[in-house]
Amino acid sequence: MPYRYVEAEPVRTITKEGRRKTKEEILRELESLSRGVIGWGYVDATPQNVSLLCQPNRVNYFIYRDPRDMLVSQIFFATDMHEEHGMHDYYNSLPDFGERLKVAITGIDRAGLYMVSVKQRYEGVFQWLEQKNVMCIRFENLINNRDATLNAMLSEVEKTGYKIPTPREKALSVLVEAIQPRKSHTFRSGKTGGWKQHFTEEHKKLFKDVAGDLLVRLGYEGNNDW
Repeated sequence: MPYRYVEAEPVRTITKEGRRKTKEEILRELESLSRGVIGWGYVDATPQNVSLLCQPNRVNYFIYRDPRDMLVSQIFFATDMHEEHGMHDYYNSLPDFGERLKVAITGIDRAGLYMVSVKQRYEGVFQWLEQKNVMCIRFENLINNRDATLNAMLSEVEKTGYKIPTPREKALSVLVEAIQPRKSHTFRSGKTGGWKQHFTEEHKKLFKDVAGDLLVRLGYEGNNDW
């Protein structure tokens, strides 16, 4: 591959202290990425970011996940895995997972705590899905349809005009061998559909009330009768 991975912090919209960075700060961080480097981050599809990233010599992947699994994952991460998370203390002050899940769905804005609702979280997802020069990938496909998804990602590289010299079968095996999620400090289970173990009927109703047809728009459900 013409790219190399370099140990570096992701580009984030929010600092570790909880301050939202300015658009100019984020753009400077993106501009500082060296040529030929694989970068990653959590950024919005602002006109400035899109203009910089969606150039002919760049390859862009946007990975998104079923909102229900995302919520469950976020709660476990904030509660058990990352003590510095802004919701760590509050989540642990609640009596059980069910109560935490309600807050994760609705969001919170009180006593110095602020977290958007699940619907607001995914507004940025739709902005990326609209970008024609970004390959959008479901997390679920990386798990459940891995080889086909990785193959498509390699094809996306070759759309730039670069021909990958390694035979495709060998390239896929190299990628599969390199995928070691347990090395990630955010890794918990790496499974899909785990939300079914945690969503009660009350949670389902609350999610639908807050998020509306979000799952239908994302293609995770055919209708709101789930």
